[in-house]
Amino acid sequence: MEITQILLNAQSPDGSIRKVAEESLRHLQEQSMPDFLVSLSRELANDDKPQDSRKLAGLILKNSLDAKEASRKLELAQSWRSLDPMVKVHIKAALMQTLASSAVDACHTSAQVIAKVAAIELPQGEWPELVGSLLSNMGGPRADRSPSLLKQVTLETLGYVCEEVPSDVLVQDQVNSILTAVVQGMNDAEVNSEVRLAATKALNNALDFAHTNFQNVMERDYLMRMVGEATQSSDVRVRRAAFECLVSISSTYYEKLAPYMKDFLAITAKAVTHDEEEVAVQAIEFWSSICDEEIDMQEEYGEFQGDSEVENFYIIKQALPVLVPLLLETLTKQDEDENQEDEAWNLSMAGGTCLGLVARTVSDNIVPLVTPFIQENVSKSDWRCREAATYAFGSILEGPSLETLAPLVNSAFNFILNALKDENNHVKDTAAWSLGRVFEFLHGPNIETPLISQSSLPFVLSVLLESIKDAPNVAGKVCGAIYYLAQGYEEPGGNSSYLSPFIQNIVQALLTTAEREDADESRLRTSAYETLNVVIRCSSQGTIPIVIQLVPIIMQKLHQTLDMQILSVEDREKQSEQQALLCGVLQVIIQKLGSSDSTKIAILQHADQMMSLFLRVLACRSATVHEEAMLVIGSLAYATGPEFEKYMDQLIQ
Repeated sequence: MEITQILLNAQSPDGSIRKVAEESLRHLQEQSMPDFLVSLSRELANDDKPQDSRKLAGLILKNSLDAKEASRKLELAQSWRSLDPMVKVHIKAALMQTLASSAVDACHTSAQVIAKVAAIELPQGEWPELVGSLLSNMGGPRADRSPSLLKQVTLETLGYVCEEVPSDVLVQDQVNSILTAVVQGMNDAEVNSEVRLAATKALNNALDFAHTNFQNVMERDYLMRMVGEATQSSDVRVRRAAFECLVSISSTYYEKLAPYMKDFLAITAKAVTHDEEEVAVQAIEFWSSICDEEIDMQEEYGEFQGDSEVENFYIIKQALPVLVPLLLETLTKQDEDENQEDEAWNLSMAGGTCLGLVARTVSDNIVPLVTPFIQENVSKSDWRCREAATYAFGSILEGPSLETLAPLVNSAFNFILNALKDENNHVKDTAAWSLGRVFEFLHGPNIETPLISQSSLPFVLSVLLESIKDAPNVAGKVCGAIYYLAQGYEEPGGNSSYLSPFIQNIVQALLTTAEREDADESRLRTSAYETLNVVIRCSSQGTIPIVIQLVPIIMQKLHQTLDMQILSVEDREKQSEQQALLCGVLQVIIQKLGSSDSTKIAILQHADQMMSLFLRVLACRSATVHEEAMLVIGSLAYATGPEFEKYMDQLIQ
């Protein structure tokens, strides 16, 4: 049977036919790898062959050259290098020939395979003619056959090659030629949007090679102008790709951005307010990327930039008057029908995330710009305004000083707390998240003036423990708020804390939450148990009896997972998840009680039963659980000391 039919059969819906074909392909590969690869390259290059067989031939070729696992990747590269030189010449010629095909899928596949070969050969000084051959497609005689498609796939190939090979592999003349071809494809004179899209993506991939070009003012100006013009393309895909390119430029060439920021601020503002969401999100990502760069510099060098290789131009600080109102506006662009559990990346989320990064970048300077927005919108009848105000509040809590935030937090805290009772799920979700941020950044033993006093704590907890009964997405974030609230009261060795009188109710609420029928949604069960772990870890000595009471309760829950009915993969995953979480809780309990001789007795009393449970969990042979089970066994061994020796025979079986 010829390879065409085998490749088609390998895609058959009939399982038996598919299995025979896969075996035949495996046999051909084992019989002679060189012949097999040559036959695949011929199949890919032959315009008379079916599209499906050509596409699969190219995919198998690509997978014979590259793999995700590093050791396998190295092995495949060595296998390619060991091929007879004439075999490689034949395959590469077929791949280059395929680029001129009229079959789009075959062209795209060939572009990817060429890049994989280039990744192996170019660093070794082989295939030196590749870049020149590709560039000839941009205007040579072969370009007359199908100029637009050939230009498109050639630019794709150049982009893939730049993505695959190290930036020091190409000489500057080659880089210059690639960039010339790329900007030619991006130019307004190019009427084919597919070519412009491929060129814009190729420039993004080639940026790491263009350091010399970015040092030259004229060349840099031209490249920046090309990207700027691409952001105004009539094709939404090109506009998005252009902003993705700007994002890459902002991180790779931050030190060169300053002269262009006035134009880029105008371009991004227009995109955020008027363009499609996928473009607007990338425009915001540009500013997030600049924040990342400036945050990194500030964290590494502080206010003293003398030792920094790159000067901090404080681009974000200069852009604040325009940037912050722009981001605040995006917060009101929520999708009412969006499932909160999905947490899809949208304009509102991108804007809020960027606002948070801006707060970390400029610190106190952001507070007076955001405070009026919060005050104006937090009580409005439109839920979008209330949610936006709450989101803005939570977003700026990391970065500014406590002194600057104090007036805002003190005035808004009760509003945010009451927002947990809002009629709208979006508002409640964001309010719970914001409270978690308040407790994470503005609550703890190091805070001189506590946000939550001993007298106000009962009310705060009553609201949280009521809201933990809400929809899974809200309840999960309430768990997060309790997590940071408990963490803020941690006092190692302390006999009591303000939280101590409420530990019993908190623990019970978290256990009940973990057992909810909808606990699989929004990672609610995981959030509940992770919060329980922190509550136990941070609890004072006075609440140890409550922790001791938990031992048989958690053991019983773990025992119940062993008797779960497993009828599907989903059932097995659910069992593994619960076992891992419960092992994690027991580990924290063992560490808490095992830290002193006076409480260790509670562990010793249950050690036999615990070890029996852990061994049964290990017998389930789940990789997900294995690590957690071994960690809790390690904690038990440490707590029981020499007593653990009696379990060793069972453990090593």
